[in-house]
Amino acid sequence: MSDPGKQVADDVRTGTVVEAVSADRSIGQLVASATAEMSGLVHDEIALAKAEVRQDVKRGVMGGAAIGIAGVFALFSLPVLSFAAAYGIHNLGLGLAWSFLIVGGAYLVLAGLLALIAMSKFKKVKPPEKSIASAKETASVLQNVKPHPRDVAPSLPREVGGSTKSVARSSA
Repeated sequence: MSDPGKQVADDVRTGTVVEAVSADRSIGQLVASATAEMSGLVHDEIALAKAEVRQDVKRGVMGGAAIGIAGVFALFSLPVLSFAAAYGIHNLGLGLAWSFLIVGGAYLVLAGLLALIAMSKFKKVKPPEKSIASAKETASVLQNVKPHPRDVAPSLPREVGGSTKSVARSSA
């Protein structure tokens, strides 16, 4: 047997509240109590998940905003660095027009390399084959399923032809 003092300490530490169960409670009352406690537990778990997701979303938004601002600053620095590179090449003795042409050509070569890398990555993209196969399998299974007919109460009128009208159950 476990130590009752340790059990009480564990209950206090974890926040577990244990009520005394009287012996004269019916099974229905016990089931109702268990259902209510389970419902409370599920609601608490959902609230905890919402709080965690909310916190993660807030961090993600802040990180995304920081990356966006960093991208804008990098974009603003590109013309300045381009002019600096062109004037640096000009200081080496080349004409100013040739210096700007070299910097522009370097950007075109870099853009071409990045486009080639992107094209090779796009060619490797495949459709989600497992998901498609699973969806097709589910669709084929559901096509063969027939609703479970139930007999209509005897007080309802019969259809023309003498057959009993069957009503399919709905899941809504």
